[in-house]
Amino acid sequence: MRPNRLLQAGAYAVLILGSLFFLYPFWWMVLGAFRSAENVLTDPLRLWPEQFDFTAFSQIAMVSGEPIWLYIVNSLVITTLSTVLSVVLTAMGAYAITRRPQLIAFRLLRSGFLLTMMYPYMLLVIPVYIVVFKLGLLGTYAGIILFLALGPIQFFLFEQFFRAFPKEVIEAAIIDGAGETQILRTIVLPVSMPIVATVTIITFLLNWAQWFPVLVISRGTSTYTLPVALLNQTGELGTNFQAIMALAIITTIPVTIVFLAAQKRVMQGMAEGAVKG
Repeated sequence: MRPNRLLQAGAYAVLILGSLFFLYPFWWMVLGAFRSAENVLTDPLRLWPEQFDFTAFSQIAMVSGEPIWLYIVNSLVITTLSTVLSVVLTAMGAYAITRRPQLIAFRLLRSGFLLTMMYPYMLLVIPVYIVVFKLGLLGTYAGIILFLALGPIQFFLFEQFFRAFPKEVIEAAIIDGAGETQILRTIVLPVSMPIVATVTIITFLLNWAQWFPVLVISRGTSTYTLPVALLNQTGELGTNFQAIMALAIITTIPVTIVFLAAQKRVMQGMAEGAVKG
């Protein structure tokens, strides 16, 4: 038993060291918000700041002429609404395709969704930009939300789950006179709440970090989110290291909290989608 315990202790030690190795950049970012650029350059590996200087947080009260709270509100509103819209649309689309896989239009739609997973997200910017411009939504919250609602990964996870759903249950409901909408609302979705929660969390994490689509569709700083504000902060302040790190902390804290609170469900949902696929 002792060799097994020693092996287990060694494995835990290696995992702890690996975790600290990956956590150190985040800790370094936190320290950077309280240390001057001179101190960081002279002693970059210091694990504790010389003193806690909160000057940087007052410097980021205004970014690009807008108050910081505007970017925070924009991030929350845009991310939340795009997440809800993405989950609803991809869930309905995935259910329709799994129910009528023989339709050519549905096959093409499925192939299109899966094809977008193979290419960088930025390749979609030009065609989507043209569509948003034609719809007159350029520079609006609606245009940004619609863009971020595109969810090939979410569609894939929903499709794998619905494909494994017992067909006998649906056929029994059809015999009882239930329509497709009623079946989806009263039978499929209640059973699908675990995957719905997983997809919602994943979508929120992905959409919160998006900056390029927001920057492309926006016509002014009034629709910028925190990641875009961080990008502008880097360009405006240049070597103001403390302010950049302070804004980076504000940008990463919400998604860090969400991920830590739901990491088990996120990993489980991704694993289930991969296995069923």
